[in-house]
Amino acid sequence: MVDVKVYAKWAGPIVMIGFGSIGRGSLPLILRHISCDRKRITVIDPSDEWKHIVDSENIAFKKVGLTKANHKKILEPLLRASSGQALIVNLSVDVDSLDIMRLARKANALYIDTVNEPWPGFYYNTKVDNASRTNYALREKLVALKSKMGKGPTAVSCCGANPGMVSWFVKQALLNLARDLRIKTEIPKKRDDWAKLMKKLGVKGVHIAERDTQRGRDPKKLDTFVNTWSVEGFISEGKQPAELGWGTHEKLMPPLGRKHKTGSKSAIFLERAGAATRVRTWVPEIGPQHGFLVTHNEAISISDYYTVKKDGKAIYRPTCHYAYHPCNDAILSIAEMFGNGGKIQSRVHILEPHEIADGKDKLGVLLYGHKKNAYWFGSQLSIGEARHLAPYQSATGLQVSSAVLAGIVWAIENPNSGIVETDEMDFRRCLELQLPYLGPVGGMYTDWNPLKNREMLFEEPIDKKDPWQFTNVLVH
Repeated sequence: MVDVKVYAKWAGPIVMIGFGSIGRGSLPLILRHISCDRKRITVIDPSDEWKHIVDSENIAFKKVGLTKANHKKILEPLLRASSGQALIVNLSVDVDSLDIMRLARKANALYIDTVNEPWPGFYYNTKVDNASRTNYALREKLVALKSKMGKGPTAVSCCGANPGMVSWFVKQALLNLARDLRIKTEIPKKRDDWAKLMKKLGVKGVHIAERDTQRGRDPKKLDTFVNTWSVEGFISEGKQPAELGWGTHEKLMPPLGRKHKTGSKSAIFLERAGAATRVRTWVPEIGPQHGFLVTHNEAISISDYYTVKKDGKAIYRPTCHYAYHPCNDAILSIAEMFGNGGKIQSRVHILEPHEIADGKDKLGVLLYGHKKNAYWFGSQLSIGEARHLAPYQSATGLQVSSAVLAGIVWAIENPNSGIVETDEMDFRRCLELQLPYLGPVGGMYTDWNPLKNREMLFEEPIDKKDPWQFTNVLVH
């Protein structure tokens, strides 16, 4: 177990929305590292399956699902129950993040979530075009709300492992790369300076490259979707269109690729599901692998954050996308689901820590296209380490819940920042708070690229002049 150190104090109410795998993992970390009154904490969830954990900590529990119609009625009394500023920790699914942010601002409360979540119906809405179902569309609404609200109580958006922690990894990786390329640089203080540094280093793009090797003790059963974290969350994002931040070095739009007509135009999407689209990537120890091009907020925010403009036009922007190889049970589950026309299995199951035999979650950022080819920097946390470090944790869950803890502490220390994306936070402070829970963290160079040792048994569209073109990354 890590040292029990109090990082922050909180005197007001704390309202946790959602008590799934991430909620169960985050609560003990909050109680361990934030000095607070348990009598002023309330956990809200539509299921009481895990209520006994809340009860064992002498914390209030409300069995209710928040909806567009009832969320104000349920939350407002809790936020104003007594003196002191409130804190909302939103770890739910199917609860609109922006509506809860608006309510938090009205109540002068701090806020944090792990994903920009909509009300039910958004992900599977067949009455709108695919561009409207993207994370790009969700983020554009967040950007607009941020501009409208301005400064005020801090609301941290998308602060989990990814999106979240990986944005802090990108900054550390850039500094490491600059050191190894012997390019002298101060730690940038502004967004534009970070973008210019990435451009100067010659980084063409970033893969959020992940491999989950955690293995259940029992085989997956038929008609059951198994995962190491939220099944609902994975299916929702997996059925959204594949998305990626679109770099200025890219020459050719991918098949079924589409541009956005409004907003920053920092990303594109494909007219196909992310969990049915594969890309080539690389992670330590395992090496080359295929991952799913599942849409994530960080793919868009990172590309946008590191854009260099001249006269209002982007002259540099990195490509960025998630390249996710989930645990083997989830791979089987996805194949079973899409094989049945996309119909979700009748049973869903998140592997509990005691059900996992072994394995790691290797989650990091692969910065590629520079003079040293490619550099992976990230966390390689094992299930054994996760169980030792904190209760109710898989390796995947602890990478997320520790980022939630870091984001809460940062928000308490920076309480008047308005809406903030994790790319904008102090990465050094956040990693300082999170590192004790991440297992081995470090970087590794590789000579791999998407064309290296590639078997060409069939004709494929490739670009031999530039191995790092997305057309070479995409599995056609």
